[in-house]
Amino acid sequence: MTATALPPSPRTRVRRVAELASYEQATLYAVLDAAYLCHIAFQDEQGNHCIPTACWRIDGHLYIHSSNGSRMLKQLLRDTDVCVTVTHLDGLVLARSAFNHTMNYRSAMVYGQFEKVSDIGQQHAAMDALMDKLAPGRLAHVRGGSAKEYAATTVLRIALDECAVKQRKGGPLDDAGDMAHAVWTGELPFTHGRGAAIADALNTSDMPAYAAAWGTESA
Repeated sequence: MTATALPPSPRTRVRRVAELASYEQATLYAVLDAAYLCHIAFQDEQGNHCIPTACWRIDGHLYIHSSNGSRMLKQLLRDTDVCVTVTHLDGLVLARSAFNHTMNYRSAMVYGQFEKVSDIGQQHAAMDALMDKLAPGRLAHVRGGSAKEYAATTVLRIALDECAVKQRKGGPLDDAGDMAHAVWTGELPFTHGRGAAIADALNTSDMPAYAAAWGTESA
């Protein structure tokens, strides 16, 4: 375990196929930074919920934002324990046995409680960071958020202190007794690419460099 790794907690310790687990900060950050969406699981008086939402990382926190009227926000502001997950599917792994088929993936789980970003300067900086992640360079071209829009929005963050990554890559792991079975084996990859930018029908401006480059960059 490196100096940038946290010891696993009882909640984050990976027990099934534990050799696929990582608790290193750099590995965690790579999985989170490649994501635009996370899923937040929480419980309220109506039961259990798992809601997708936009996410982005700044240093040692994962950020989200929400309308002030959302059910999830109201629950998270009650110091509710949550589990946040991010998953990237990289390929389907086809083995000789039906039960040895698997997937290649990168996943992260974050446990803890969200806190409200109350400082208006930090709130603005966090929302600017989200825009910069979505389309680097666009912030200088668009209208910034108004006081009314910021007043209707809450930014929250969760510390990346209790986390785990689990990931798999490579081909199938066949049982020795299946090796004589004649069937194609290998991986069916998923490529995470970007398509060319499409101008809106009401667009009135030339395409900026970041939009023109979108389809040539890997996701």
